[in-house]
Amino acid sequence: MIGVETDRLVAVGLEARRARDPRLAGAKAAHLARAAAVGLPVLPGFVLVPAGAEGSAGAPHAVTPTAGAADAAGTGGATASAAATVDAAPRGEPPHEERELRRAWRELSGDGERPLVVRSSSAWEDAADSSLAGLFETVLDVRGWSDFTDAVRRVLRSAGRAPTGAAHGADTSHGGMAVLVQPMVRATVGGVMFGADPMAGRRDRVVISAVDGGPDRLVNGSVQGVRYHLTRHGRQVHTEPGEPRDARLLTRARQLRLLRLARDAQREFGGPQDIEFAFDAEDRLWLFQTRPITAMPPRPARRARLLGPGPVAETFPGVLQPLEEDLWLVPMAHGLAVALDIAGAAPRRRLRRLPPVTTVEGRAAADLRLLGAAPPTHRLLGFLNPAPAARRATAAWRMGRVRTTLPALALDLMADVDRYLSELPAPAQMLSGRLLAAVSWGRTVLSALHAQESLAGAVLGQGSGATAVGEALAVLAEARADEPDDARLIARHPVLLSLLPPALGPRPPLPGRPALTGVPRGTAVLPTREGLRLRVRWVQEMQTSMVRELARRLTAVELLDDPDRVALLRWAELTAAGDGKGLPADLRERLPRPQRSELPAAFRLADGLPVAEPGRRRAATDGQGAGGGFGSGTAWHGGGECPRFAVLVVRALDPALAPLLPGLTGLVAETGSVLSHLAVLAREYQVPTAVGVPDALERFPDGTRLTVDGGTGAVEVVRMSAVGAPPAAPPDGADRTEGMAS
Repeated sequence: MIGVETDRLVAVGLEARRARDPRLAGAKAAHLARAAAVGLPVLPGFVLVPAGAEGSAGAPHAVTPTAGAADAAGTGGATASAAATVDAAPRGEPPHEERELRRAWRELSGDGERPLVVRSSSAWEDAADSSLAGLFETVLDVRGWSDFTDAVRRVLRSAGRAPTGAAHGADTSHGGMAVLVQPMVRATVGGVMFGADPMAGRRDRVVISAVDGGPDRLVNGSVQGVRYHLTRHGRQVHTEPGEPRDARLLTRARQLRLLRLARDAQREFGGPQDIEFAFDAEDRLWLFQTRPITAMPPRPARRARLLGPGPVAETFPGVLQPLEEDLWLVPMAHGLAVALDIAGAAPRRRLRRLPPVTTVEGRAAADLRLLGAAPPTHRLLGFLNPAPAARRATAAWRMGRVRTTLPALALDLMADVDRYLSELPAPAQMLSGRLLAAVSWGRTVLSALHAQESLAGAVLGQGSGATAVGEALAVLAEARADEPDDARLIARHPVLLSLLPPALGPRPPLPGRPALTGVPRGTAVLPTREGLRLRVRWVQEMQTSMVRELARRLTAVELLDDPDRVALLRWAELTAAGDGKGLPADLRERLPRPQRSELPAAFRLADGLPVAEPGRRRAATDGQGAGGGFGSGTAWHGGGECPRFAVLVVRALDPALAPLLPGLTGLVAETGSVLSHLAVLAREYQVPTAVGVPDALERFPDGTRLTVDGGTGAVEVVRMSAVGAPPAAPPDGADRTEGMAS
């Protein structure tokens, strides 16, 4: 680390050309020096660097504050001269560097009369890809030579907080840390301004958060402030929270001055900036800090599809591996496209180009508008059918035929499936070619099952209202006591598979014995749609058993090193191996898709990443979204052992929480600003963050399962579904269980 003795430091004035070099002065001071050079309102000051640092040899720069800066700090008059400083030096004549440093301090502080701010200016912070906001030390209201040297030491010692390898190739021969010294302004209003909206990814918006006094209370998360959303032309979009017109922190004139500052800073630095500012008692605007906005999320294209897991979440609740996607999701997408084509819901060309179901980060997601799970973009479209007349007529004719023929067609299809499955021998007794043929048949018949199941839901209704899941729970309640083994229980009662999602990996356990809510009546009494849905699950389980046997055989001949790795293949690769072409050469390097957090309820894709749809109105119990995406996990208040997939719930955004961020799947705070240092860091680490969430600690005790939407600020408790856990018993004996969506 850089030395902390004053005889090893020299002061370089911010007006000096070399102060603009971040390798010498650190990024914070270098940015301010550049800003001052082009006329932006920067306070005078100096930056302390080691006496031997590159380009700093020779006499240091002494800095005299301008009259404006002196008045802003609350003092006036001339500063002590350099000669007087030297004459006043104590006995024992200190080294040359300390005399010059003392002279710079006296001239800037008025011999200790004017308070100073001593801040870090490191090689690590304020970079384009990482701000490390608030990580290093800042000391306010520094008076006197002794307090000044103590403050310098505190700042220099904070260099030890830098993360390993965070210097981004900067020259760190002097420890990577310089010290920025400026007068302290007595601010009436201060805050943070983003030259773009970092939560929504909008570059046509400016977001300003302001508080009474200086911006330090805002950036440390102790207060929330008033947030202004402006267009780049100055129109105020909205304010959070609202404020009286005659008591605004930022008047119209102040807003326009800040917008001009944002434009000037963007022009100088080549991109939208994260700016700390303050207005003094004379209503002068000062720029305290400017740095690139980090963690700007991508913005979806204008016509990007509205996707969401809702219609398929129960069928595929987890991350699908490549072979699982090819075996189950691809047939589902094809079957739904066939049903939508018959119904005339979309042009055939669009259905071929954009499948109604896809995967995002390995999780299943559906086109919400195509499947009718989202309202139309325009209210009028809810009453009008915009499809061409010819397509409407054809669809009406087709649906009329479907309504009369589907019940018989579905019965025939279910009978064919039952017959095929019952005639299959045990996988171990089948030739490998027949194993592959059975899996291939499954892909074909799944498409037909999904198509008919979707049409049955549209034209036949729910029938008796019975569901496969309800039947399975009744069977489990009755049979669990006599048979504790899951495998034998499922073999005896295949309807129980409706309680479990398909998976090529280990089968999850069945729920414990649920409360008795009704007697089993058999699968034959299920409505048509539920019968088709149950056959989907049976075919998936058949495919699983065949693929596991193939994986065992491939492992026996040392083509696979682990049977579970068969899930990393694509269907075409598995069939090629069956044709004797071997397995892909890169199979050993492939990694399983990670178990990512759940997808947002509604989102659009931007650069392949989900961006939550912010359309719904914020509930009174929600907070403000601070970015980071969408995540889920277990509520943790910071005490005891951190759970896996922890959502940290806190009272305030304490900067000391920064080391915990990389391991979190969410951050919820009762107070704080979306522009605070910790919120900025959370966005950089892609931790979904919501601030200003009322009574979060009381509402979300330790162990609560939560979802956090960093886009909207919504924090919701996750309710357990019938898959993997028994549902709560409904009142009055009513059956609340619903069939799995496909």
